[in-house]
Amino acid sequence: MGKLRSALRKLGPGLVTGAADDDPSGVATYSQVGAQFGYNMGWAILFSYPLLASIQAISAEIGTVTGAGLAQNLRRHYPRWLLQLVVNLLLIANIINLGADLGAMGAALGLLINGPVMVYAGLFAIICVLLEIFVSYTHYARILKWGTLTLFSYVAVVFVAGVDWTSAAYGTFVPNFTFDSAHAMALVAILGTTISPYLFFWQAGQEVEEQHRRHVKPLCVAPRRAGSELRRIRLDTMVGMGFSHLTALFIVIATAATLNAHGITEVESSAQAAEALRPIAGDFAFALFAIGIIGTGMLAVPILAGSAAYAVSESFGWVEGLDRRPREAKAFYATIAVATIAGLTLNYIGIDPIKALYWAAVVNGILAAPLMVVMMLISTNRNVMGKLAVSGRLAVGGWLATGVMGVVAIGFFLI
Repeated sequence: MGKLRSALRKLGPGLVTGAADDDPSGVATYSQVGAQFGYNMGWAILFSYPLLASIQAISAEIGTVTGAGLAQNLRRHYPRWLLQLVVNLLLIANIINLGADLGAMGAALGLLINGPVMVYAGLFAIICVLLEIFVSYTHYARILKWGTLTLFSYVAVVFVAGVDWTSAAYGTFVPNFTFDSAHAMALVAILGTTISPYLFFWQAGQEVEEQHRRHVKPLCVAPRRAGSELRRIRLDTMVGMGFSHLTALFIVIATAATLNAHGITEVESSAQAAEALRPIAGDFAFALFAIGIIGTGMLAVPILAGSAAYAVSESFGWVEGLDRRPREAKAFYATIAVATIAGLTLNYIGIDPIKALYWAAVVNGILAAPLMVVMMLISTNRNVMGKLAVSGRLAVGGWLATGVMGVVAIGFFLI
């Protein structure tokens, strides 16, 4: 029992980052895949796990070795125009995702208790901003960590959904892919939703925050701690991304067993997926699904806004970090507020949330591959990382993930 508690204490940035990957827009994507293809695309979730785990571990190692986030490393070692391009694209994608997630959270609460959906979305935005600004990092990190438990609601849905476990296992472990636009688009959507640039920036930034909280130096300065620290990061990342992918797989299985099995093959939002479950799987499954949308949104919205704030602050050399008091990092916290409000505003000006999600996926897909190339160059560069440069299996996994996302980026233009 003591060893289990010790292992759980080591989980942090990786666990929270993985949970945030299953945000409401991700739920909508996985629900559509399950509704459209049944159990047959479950293997794609399994396929993406080592890719995301590798690149997230690399982003975390860059943060803990250099003591700086991704944008700051870009600023130090690469041309200014590249930094500005990456940060601007990240801001656009994050703001669109923020708008879609806040809208989905408002709609989910509206399904549960009725009432004004847009007011609910605004309240969620305000709560997330206030928590990030006024709650200390130590307490806020604990809130995010416990918030990952909301993902279990999707696991619970599966057990009341009447799953054909033989078909589900076959679809998960035996790749079944038809070379047509529908299957190709589904694969692009899964990978584009799963491997998102905001996760890279967040996890690297959180590793820097953890160093500040624990009052320890970056590993490039104190390499004696490297062995234990890198083991912690890899365990944290593997568990966090595994948790994320298991949840995504359960969402695909749940919607395959309910929506697809009853002829519903089109899902336009996570809230619609929850509503569609009610007549098929009952009120309990519907409520669990809707609660999960709100819970994962409360995780994802602060991380989307926070990753944007890290990127912008690091690019301008501003004081940044959730461990800072508001008066110490005014520009950092202002960026969090502005990004969240900008995302919320999209819900009030008539922008189609489905098209917004699509274009967010396009921007993420385009941005991910070149950013991953830069991350791999940073992480394998001994002038940056010293003797702790990434090598071996992790480097192979990172380059493989980068190559796959390069193909995905090309796929956005060909489909």
